[in-house]
Amino acid sequence: MAIPKSVDVLIIGSGAAGLSLALRLRADLEVAVIAKRALTEGNTLYAQGGISAVFDAGDSLQSHVQDTLVAGAGLCDQETVERVVERGPANIRWLFECGVEFTRDPKADGYHLTREGGHSHRRVVHAADATGKAVQLSLEECARARSNISFLEYHTAIDLITANRCGGQDNRCLGAYILNSHSGQVETFLARCVVIATGGASKVYLYTSNPDVATGDGIAMAWRAGCRVANMEFMQFHPTCLYHAKAKSFLISEALRGEGARLLLPDGERFMPRFDARAELAPRDIVARAIDHEIKRLGSKCVYLDISHRSADFVHHHFPTIYEHCLTLGLDITREPIPVVPAAHYTCGGIVTDANAHTDIPGLYAIGEASYTGLHGANRMASNSLLECLVFAELAAADIERQPRVQDSALSVPLWDASRASEPDEEVVISHNWEELRHFMWDYVGIVRTNKRLMRAKRRVDLLRQEIIENYSHFKVTTDLLELRNLVEVADLIIQSAMRRRESRGLHYTLDFPHQDPRQLAPTILIPDRYRPLQAI
Repeated sequence: MAIPKSVDVLIIGSGAAGLSLALRLRADLEVAVIAKRALTEGNTLYAQGGISAVFDAGDSLQSHVQDTLVAGAGLCDQETVERVVERGPANIRWLFECGVEFTRDPKADGYHLTREGGHSHRRVVHAADATGKAVQLSLEECARARSNISFLEYHTAIDLITANRCGGQDNRCLGAYILNSHSGQVETFLARCVVIATGGASKVYLYTSNPDVATGDGIAMAWRAGCRVANMEFMQFHPTCLYHAKAKSFLISEALRGEGARLLLPDGERFMPRFDARAELAPRDIVARAIDHEIKRLGSKCVYLDISHRSADFVHHHFPTIYEHCLTLGLDITREPIPVVPAAHYTCGGIVTDANAHTDIPGLYAIGEASYTGLHGANRMASNSLLECLVFAELAAADIERQPRVQDSALSVPLWDASRASEPDEEVVISHNWEELRHFMWDYVGIVRTNKRLMRAKRRVDLLRQEIIENYSHFKVTTDLLELRNLVEVADLIIQSAMRRRESRGLHYTLDFPHQDPRQLAPTILIPDRYRPLQAI
């Protein structure tokens, strides 16, 4: 068997959060970045809209804070919101220094700013309509130039290694077991600090804007290791995902609505003013529910987003990626409306962390979409997600550098033992379980919920988990099996959280409790049996 590999910092995840953290760490620290697929394959690459930060003279930090608090429907942590918003402009400048070419305003000396749902001002910095791609590729280029950072692509984290599972008295995180998809072997990685930056869990739903890697791996691993998770009932559904037989998970950016695009019924009627005074610029939860309501009321397959009233030059300049992609499908958005449906988009809850991204387990950090920081509350405001990745990567890096270099643990970390595991006998079972899970999550735990639907989902997820655990216990691990194991864990966390919140707030809407309850202003926190109190590392 191969001996364990040892680094200073093990970062599980290679999006904006993970790469930003790697780049902000000192060059004398040995850093390993784990990527489940290619380094670029993750939510960051596909982010279209931009990053919110205050640059306009007519805007203010307090206005950004207030808009975020309003969107979060009373569940944001105000100190966290203020901390993130205050650090926004400096992090945009840091990205610019890393080579991100943001769109400039030809009429002013600065960034071009657009406006998205929930924002009272133009404050979204962007790189045309492919901001995530610009950020991801620039960060990757900078990171690959650093000799202290190594990259392990096509490696999937299985579980965290903690001291109490190795005969120790505490629950310190010592590393992780990692599946090398190239060799099929499981490798043991030890690290002074482990950082979960694995993104969200939207692949738990049938329809999603996310790529296939968004399977909640980090959240599930942290939960199994003994970390609390919070606010998992608040799954954000993006209102406008392209509806087309040949399109998969293609997002139609909220920036279109920010630039005047209108939502229309199949007969051409505009409907959003009937649901909210802000119309198309209402927060995402309101727009998604309105679209869901109209689709179900009419029995239609989609609604339409129309920006054809803007000039073709304007559309080509501001939305080149969306224009070109739609054109390949025979749709000219300068002349005709875009068919759209809501799709699971963002996980607002996650692993509970403190102000420096510590989790409940010493030595373990969580940043980005996998974490719960209190920034988003009951609903994430548009373009605050990449901002959160950048700010908490900065804070976590500073905290990691403050940690003393400790001697290697005297504990004996066991290597992965697959000697009694056999080859999977029926791969089709995994694909069937995957489809069953995503279907009942969409039907019963989607945009609109009821107690009856949640109870049905709970019964099904319990049965499915037992079958998946049996497969995991007897067969050699594969990426598909590991992802399914994590998805069923996350699905259960979402269901449990939704059953506990007996009101409608933000992204959680239930017909049994259709109004907000002013007494339910605390986050929904789930505590595992192995919970250890949050403490400094």
